Amino acid sequence: MTAANTARRATQSELFKNLTKVGFIGYGLLHLALAWVAAQIAFGEGGQEGDQSGAFQKLAEQPFGKVLLWFVLICLVALAVWQLALAIWGHRDVRGKERIWERVASAARVVIYAALAWTAGKVVTGAPSSSADQQQQFTADLMSKPAGEWLIGLTGLGVIAFGVGMLWYGWKRKFERKLNFGTATPKTRKSAIRAGQVGYIAKGVAFGIVGILLLQAAVTNDPGKSRGLDAALHTLVAQPFGKFLLLAVALGVAAFGVYCFFQAKYRKVGT
Repeated sequence: MTAANTARRATQSELFKNLTKVGFIGYGLLHLALAWVAAQIAFGEGGQEGDQSGAFQKLAEQPFGKVLLWFVLICLVALAVWQLALAIWGHRDVRGKERIWERVASAARVVIYAALAWTAGKVVTGAPSSSADQQQQFTADLMSKPAGEWLIGLTGLGVIAFGVGMLWYGWKRKFERKLNFGTATPKTRKSAIRAGQVGYIAKGVAFGIVGILLLQAAVTNDPGKSRGLDAALHTLVAQPFGKFLLLAVALGVAAFGVYCFFQAKYRKVGT
């Protein structure tokens, strides 16, 4: 038996599937913390950055915060490994181009989960972890290169497209086919779907704002405008009725956190 076959069989084991489902609990906790930070920004009380770094710091401040943060980090690593398995061997329930796109999407999620785990690791070890500062510095470095503004602008368009895709994914309930409700009650099923819809739509809005800020940074040649999710939330709260808009986004992100808990029980996790 080759190493590849051994690895594939390992990802199909019940232990691996259970670890993956536990991973969604950590991902849900991260989104609840992020929602709390966003709500604090809406009320003018934000002490942390309004991004993943701030969310991890919020978790670290809780009783047994370091233990909680280590748990979330391990959960994110488990999700990254699961998506890596899907990118290599998975999505056999679809064929042709759809399977290719699903595997590409899984590969992208590997990067996302791994980056989040890396940020969590920096927070739990006390290393500098400002996502906003890192993104601003990256944008500034890229803008100093030939055609750097164009690259930032194209990235902004890509992020906007991703946000629109999340909106569509949530609105059309495309996530529903990845759930197996089994003997769940109709009320549970409805609650899970509603949480997923609201959560994906809220995240789509947030990504859309991040993309718009990247476009602004490219057009004005000002990397200071590209500070990621933190800047997006502060930009939103500065608008007319921004407090209420940001609270709505915070509630949506919290809904996604709740949806993650539903995924921990009902998500199909086989490869």
